[in-house]
Amino acid sequence: MTIEAFAEDPWKESHTAYEDSVFNIRPAPEFATAEVLVASLYRNIGFAGRSEREVPAAGREFDKLTQRIKLPTGIGPRVSRETWRTILFTILESPKQPNQSSKRFLQLNPVVPDVALYSGSARLTGNSWNPGLLAQRMLRLGSSSDSAASGLWNALFHALTVGEGDDVWARWLQEEFENWNKSGPKWQPTAMGTHAGLPQEERARLRFPAQQFVLDLEAIIESKAIVTRRQWVSLLEAVMRLGSVAHVLWLCDVNDRLWRAARGILEGERPPEQHEVENRIVSIDRSYLAYGNPAVPIMRDYASRYLVARIGLNVFMWHLESLGHEVGALTSCSAINRFLQQIAANREALGQRDILAQFAAIRDEQARTVACKKGIGSNLVEFGRHVLGQRQTASESSRGYDQGYLLRKKGDYASAPWVVSLGPVAVLALVHCCLREAAGPRSVNRLCQHLGAYGLEVDRDDIASSDLGRKLRMLGLVLDSPDAEGGMLLVPPFELERADVEGEGDE
Repeated sequence: MTIEAFAEDPWKESHTAYEDSVFNIRPAPEFATAEVLVASLYRNIGFAGRSEREVPAAGREFDKLTQRIKLPTGIGPRVSRETWRTILFTILESPKQPNQSSKRFLQLNPVVPDVALYSGSARLTGNSWNPGLLAQRMLRLGSSSDSAASGLWNALFHALTVGEGDDVWARWLQEEFENWNKSGPKWQPTAMGTHAGLPQEERARLRFPAQQFVLDLEAIIESKAIVTRRQWVSLLEAVMRLGSVAHVLWLCDVNDRLWRAARGILEGERPPEQHEVENRIVSIDRSYLAYGNPAVPIMRDYASRYLVARIGLNVFMWHLESLGHEVGALTSCSAINRFLQQIAANREALGQRDILAQFAAIRDEQARTVACKKGIGSNLVEFGRHVLGQRQTASESSRGYDQGYLLRKKGDYASAPWVVSLGPVAVLALVHCCLREAAGPRSVNRLCQHLGAYGLEVDRDDIASSDLGRKLRMLGLVLDSPDAEGGMLLVPPFELERADVEGEGDE
């Protein structure tokens, strides 16, 4: 591929050095919901034989099979056909959204693994993107080492497996689904992918959302024995929602910072040192979203800046290659440093090619995509809005179905803005995670710091009077204390686990 071919369609294929970058957003996010994230995770971790594009067809076939009066020998439920369909379409059914109300397809809550064989793909037709692969990449990137990532991947598989420690309902449900699955893939561990992560020595010096996601995932796995299966899956969904969107926003921000640094060098600035790359370009040092404030315009701005940066960085890479320089994949902070040093060393030659004018021409040609009105830009915004946002349902009776949201409508009218606000399940999950290693109550400042690691800003002084403070009180997660920062102490939500931890420490 050449720079001319790239200019024709900059979204189709990037320079190899960018395509293989740790900081490239892969897989490219599109529409998803919390349940799609979990269902896709099931398929990636335990159903290697079921691709995302096969799920809708498998769901239609399964639906038809459940309607048959006479079933093949050895297939079918141990309850009546009517009872089984009642379970599918009342107890397990996930509410349709307003634009889905006329469509007939299986949309089930992924409370047990085998549900993901028939439901939970991002698209009903065509090639669907793979949200579970995004979670896998986050887990590898945020772990302290590759071996730690593999260990957590295996621990997550066992936690997602329905076993003797799960409640009776979950065990029965999984057995029933397994009785329908005679020819499809079986639930068994899948090895973690080999996609590159950051070097181990760099990870310890960096700060980014995937690191907090990994710690919170460990905390959610530990909570499984304390709650019911459905409650535990809801807690997992809440952490995956925040972690995945925060990860994508961080990658958008890193690309934007890198592009600004590269452009600045071309215009005469000195290239940053290694520690400056780590601290000013890669590490998170700002908030992406603020509690109580509108979120969609902010996400659109980050997505747009990412697309601009993606064009600019690729233009630099193609021109450096045409000058006879080998551009290495951006798989580390040191690789970023080398790339910026290459720009500095070839500043004059690059300037003579007027590459900023070429960049501007490509950007203007792709104005609608860069403005997030279509294509990859629109998809990024849709991903953030639907993953974080409270489910909007076609049926008024299902309005309270989603309680693990992180965005809610500020009003009942259609054009009401989406503001950052944690649902009750998300509050429970994140308070549990932030108090995981605490042997007792802690200041609400701890929760603010915890959310800050995801790039979500919460003003400690505003908690008491905000809807977050009301939800913390409603759930019994705070004690009022004039001596605490913010006047409130967080209380661990799962006392049984806290008692066990404290007892072990006393011994």
